[in-house]
Amino acid sequence: MKSVLRIATMDPDEATRNLLKTLLLGIDTVWLEAECSRYEFFMDVIQQTQPDMALINVDGNPQQAIDLIGEITRTVPQCAVLVTSNSQEGSLILQVIRQGAREFLNMPLQLDDFVAALDRIRAALGGTDGEGAGSASQIVTVVGVGGGVGSTSMCVNVAAALAQDPANSPVIIDLDLTLGDADVWLDIIPDYTIRDVTENVSRLDYGLLKRSLTRHDCGVYLLPRPVEVESQDLVQPDDLRRILALLKATFSHLIIDASKSFGPLDMSAMEVSDRILVVTQLDLTCLRNVVRVIQFLEQANGLDKKVEIVVNRMGLEDTDISLNKALETIGREVFWQLPNDYATMVGSRNNGIPLTQFAPKARLTRSINDLTKRLSMSEDERANHVVTEKKKGGLFGLFSK
Repeated sequence: MKSVLRIATMDPDEATRNLLKTLLLGIDTVWLEAECSRYEFFMDVIQQTQPDMALINVDGNPQQAIDLIGEITRTVPQCAVLVTSNSQEGSLILQVIRQGAREFLNMPLQLDDFVAALDRIRAALGGTDGEGAGSASQIVTVVGVGGGVGSTSMCVNVAAALAQDPANSPVIIDLDLTLGDADVWLDIIPDYTIRDVTENVSRLDYGLLKRSLTRHDCGVYLLPRPVEVESQDLVQPDDLRRILALLKATFSHLIIDASKSFGPLDMSAMEVSDRILVVTQLDLTCLRNVVRVIQFLEQANGLDKKVEIVVNRMGLEDTDISLNKALETIGREVFWQLPNDYATMVGSRNNGIPLTQFAPKARLTRSINDLTKRLSMSEDERANHVVTEKKKGGLFGLFSK
């Protein structure tokens, strides 16, 4: 089921149209795809944008609006129609319902009534097909606890592993606006960056956003950091939330490469994420930073509950800290361990080719594939999987494939 509904609105009255737009922009489960002020043009808007829902104010010309509702429900049956009106006349309500409208709400629109109607429509659209709509979209933010621990390589290769399944449509968002290098890992010279998207955020729609992404031939899309060195102030948190909401409506997985500043953009990304992968290595500095990061996220609306610890470069010869000692230090279980394979990873990066293509049979690649599968498991599936692995010979056998 889609977690975000794409909505097109039709209202001939500018004042109520603006009030409705303000209401919609405050709801993170909807995306305002298009606006229209003329009944005769709205059918073209619907056919061009293919929204999940059409929101129509019938007061400007009730008969023309009723005919329009019937045309939409016949021509685009997958688009749910919701009607608003200042009138409470029974005959009007009956006519719009007979034409196929799913809901009738009185103006001025109340937030509680509108959200309840959205929930009913969302439930009815649960079987809607579409890009990335096979299941609820998943947002994963990846955070490194130090420079060079492998957070960007994690983003790129997890996304590439996801893209091996044709049902998935992963996109990487590079939030390190100063020194991000996800484009280097994919050997991409982008035509557009996150700067272009934010400069056009007021008129952003699905088509414009997708044209701003660059697709790698492994199936991964990338929204890269700006070409020039930029400060975090370039993108505002509200703009980022709008971008992520539209991406979530149209892609199966959002993999966010956060900066290490824990600035407003990073925090906004983590707030909307399903999981936060904290990437570390088994050295004293990294483990100390893991503890600091978890303590910080604990104070930030309990974001620590989303944290999963990933230990990178297991087996690195110059480390003198054991996994058991690391567990004592950080005080929580490790979600996954990735083996050390420096030569393979450097070769992948220098050639701009993800591991799934560069070294598909390497132990590191297989481990990332298994990590990706575990990320896609539900909580119950993960619990059952852990129990099974314990019976086979220990929990950490799960992580050392």
